[in-house]
Amino acid sequence: MAFQVTAYEHVGIRVTDRDAAREFYGKLGWREAIDLPEHHANEMVNDAGIYINLIFNGVKRDRNILQDEPLKYPGVTHVAFVVKEFDDLLAMLDREGIPLSGGPYIYSDRRRVIFVRDPDRNVLEFNEVFA
Repeated sequence: MAFQVTAYEHVGIRVTDRDAAREFYGKLGWREAIDLPEHHANEMVNDAGIYINLIFNGVKRDRNILQDEPLKYPGVTHVAFVVKEFDDLLAMLDREGIPLSGGPYIYSDRRRVIFVRDPDRNVLEFNEVFA
């Protein structure tokens, strides 16, 4: 093979409300590192160096077109993050009033998983991976 993917760099998440999205992702530990107004986007990073891009050109809908519609369109349905201190994450979500949209579940005896949705109904998965 001529190339090898060696790491994850970022995921782009389309949102409708810049301030609401920045506040939500801020509660999850991301902070704005770079504003990209010419692209209607930003780069956010957490203390572990994990980047996300928020893209501020979404059209408001009350449903997630990839997850909540009966027709299943192609596209990225969610992003999954590995976390330390899973129970601390659960406590923080409860404190901040961020409801779980799924879980906690145990998948294949390899990981414990929860799902949440951002203000635009984008799905985020958080995993505690067992050693």
